[in-house]
Amino acid sequence: MEAINAACQNETPVVALSGRKTYVLDTNVLLHDPTAVAAFMEHHVVIPMTVLEELDHIKDRRDKTVSREARIAIQMIEKVVGGASPGATQAGVEIPGSNFNGPLGTLAIYPDQLIQEDGVVPFLNATQDQANDNRIINVALKLQSEQPDSLVCLVTKDINMRIKAKGSGLNHVEDYRHDRVLDDIDLLTTGYEHVSGDFWSTIAEVDTIREDGVTLHRLARAALPNAYPCQFVYDDEKFLAYVVKMDEEFIYLRVDSRDNLMNQRFWGLAPRNLEQAMAMRLLEDGDIDMTVLTGPAGSGKTLLALAYGLHAILEKRKFSKLILARSTPPIAEEIGFLPGTEEEKMAPWLAAFEDNLEILHGTDECANGSIDYVKERANIQFKSLNFMRGRSFNNAYIIIDEAQGLTQFQLKSIISRVGADSQIVVLGNLAQIDNKYISPLTSGLTYLVERVKSYPHAGTMFINGILEDVATNSTPYDSFLLS
Repeated sequence: MEAINAACQNETPVVALSGRKTYVLDTNVLLHDPTAVAAFMEHHVVIPMTVLEELDHIKDRRDKTVSREARIAIQMIEKVVGGASPGATQAGVEIPGSNFNGPLGTLAIYPDQLIQEDGVVPFLNATQDQANDNRIINVALKLQSEQPDSLVCLVTKDINMRIKAKGSGLNHVEDYRHDRVLDDIDLLTTGYEHVSGDFWSTIAEVDTIREDGVTLHRLARAALPNAYPCQFVYDDEKFLAYVVKMDEEFIYLRVDSRDNLMNQRFWGLAPRNLEQAMAMRLLEDGDIDMTVLTGPAGSGKTLLALAYGLHAILEKRKFSKLILARSTPPIAEEIGFLPGTEEEKMAPWLAAFEDNLEILHGTDECANGSIDYVKERANIQFKSLNFMRGRSFNNAYIIIDEAQGLTQFQLKSIISRVGADSQIVVLGNLAQIDNKYISPLTSGLTYLVERVKSYPHAGTMFINGILEDVATNSTPYDSFLLS
């Protein structure tokens, strides 16, 4: 790598890399993932000066979520280049830990204000409304002209900026994908696997064993290569089983009955489809500490989670309190300074839980009295996600609703609040993301579903909605039977 000292000579720096790729990062990449500088393995990362200027402006915004990410990104950059000389900073400083099994990646700061139009390299006017975007694109174009034999790629989450860069002659433009656990949201884990035809007709050999009073069927891993713990397997006949555990060679199935699943009751609630029944079985499983329920609006996720909470607290005496929380439009931020308790301030955001309590007790002789009695007996507490940080909830049943708008880091901080003898249920619909910085592929909910599927004490289930019955004019909440 060639050392540079162009600033003193009023020249544009030249970054020479042999056999490595060069990635120019946009500001939105660092806001989305403040640790992105360490995500490019052994390759060279370039941050234009314009990006640092934008981070400096953003770090003092009133939007605390974005400003916090900007400050973290600045701190990450400072840790890498803080002690380097000006020449080394422009040439590239090794990023500690970017690739433990090979050469370290490097990070360079590029003084894009020194780029001058010379008629040789395509140049975008940096005096327009999109000046910052154009200056960042100019850096990539300049590096591409100086390194014709190397791959120079602009990484940005701005779709329009990617189009502009390609139209300006930049050969490689990509979206930031390191934070994605999936390439296609259709591949998201559902919690079950459907086998066409008769399942047992596809099995050549099976062993039946007895463990802890439960009969298990041991199959070769090849029989279900995509299986994972706490997954359901069913076929077109009457077969339905649950993956209890697995190792490198075998899968252990516990055969269940569809009739048993469909006959479950939580607080007078019975399932209307197989996904609801399987979700109920996951919630009641004593070995599962976290359940993630996804699915479209009206599929009964919140109603089901709430019904089981009342069942577990009031009938089984399993927990001492029920904690309800959900993200608010200023995501997990302040709930205001006006007079009122935390529950009173959160009431508008938690109206969905009140609606579900009305559904569960709407047929009672005195519905309002029943609801107030249940809220007191079950010790139902409404919490703001902002106030959950730093706390530990013991012997509690916790419901996190509308989790699709949370980031990976926010969900991690919330899940870590679960203490001893507690259970958490995370609910969300990836089709209803209101956060402009989050997509279904980058949502914390997607991250959670894919990360916990291999954990033996966590279950996930995608619940399909039930079509409205025109003849009976049933509502989405009538997807359950009240007995």
